[in-house]
Amino acid sequence: MSLAVRVIPCLDVDAGRVVKGVNFVDLRDAGDPVEMAKVYDAEGADELTFLDITASSAARETTYEIVGQTAEQVFIPLTVGGGVRTADDVDRLLRAGADKVGINTGAIARPDVLGDISRRFGNQVLVLSVDARRSPTSGDGAQPSGFEVTTHGGRESAGLDALAWVRQACELGVGEILLNSMDADGTKNGFDVEMIRAVRDVTQVPLVASGGAGRLEHFVEAVEAGADAVLAASVFHFGELTIGDVKNTLRAAGHHVR
Repeated sequence: MSLAVRVIPCLDVDAGRVVKGVNFVDLRDAGDPVEMAKVYDAEGADELTFLDITASSAARETTYEIVGQTAEQVFIPLTVGGGVRTADDVDRLLRAGADKVGINTGAIARPDVLGDISRRFGNQVLVLSVDARRSPTSGDGAQPSGFEVTTHGGRESAGLDALAWVRQACELGVGEILLNSMDADGTKNGFDVEMIRAVRDVTQVPLVASGGAGRLEHFVEAVEAGADAVLAASVFHFGELTIGDVKNTLRAAGHHVR
């Protein structure tokens, strides 16, 4: 039997609260992360992803505390990202209760850190978060694949081709890709299925699709494009869809879910 498709709520945490916006701006409060995690655990979420979106040193201390409190309350895997730059940062998060750790900007700045983390903890804990968008088709900033890596919540180009970066990162020891479409984020117009297919073609590691979920059929489209897991935030946080709705829809479309 194929592996079950995972359904993952994402908690974007800022100063100890869950927030959600569109394309990473106009953030609004969505609730207490520990309470929300308990609800999602009870609803049947397969995993939870926490992203500390400010990741200043002060916020990071808050994050360790929240991760610890959440790990005590829920019994599903927790992936935590935001401000991770070294293997020691990963160690602290794992000790706080994370099961997997996401890294983004820190790996772009120093790709060797991926090998450091993978060798020390195993690739099963290492998630590369890729914030990608369509790149210009010609001139400055054009990338061969048509997709570029961004930083700072999609505001700045990293000057990297997204597919080349995924390929390199997997060779360095990444165990999972969290693919965030910056163009689709918060729009509820659907996942970027073209980007999912393109990334699926260059790696065999598990692929989590993020950005753009608005309707139940969007989750099916992402899985049929090659995603092993589907991640969403606002549609879950504001009660538009439930984890159960998504699983039932995936099951009805012939996909194996837990």
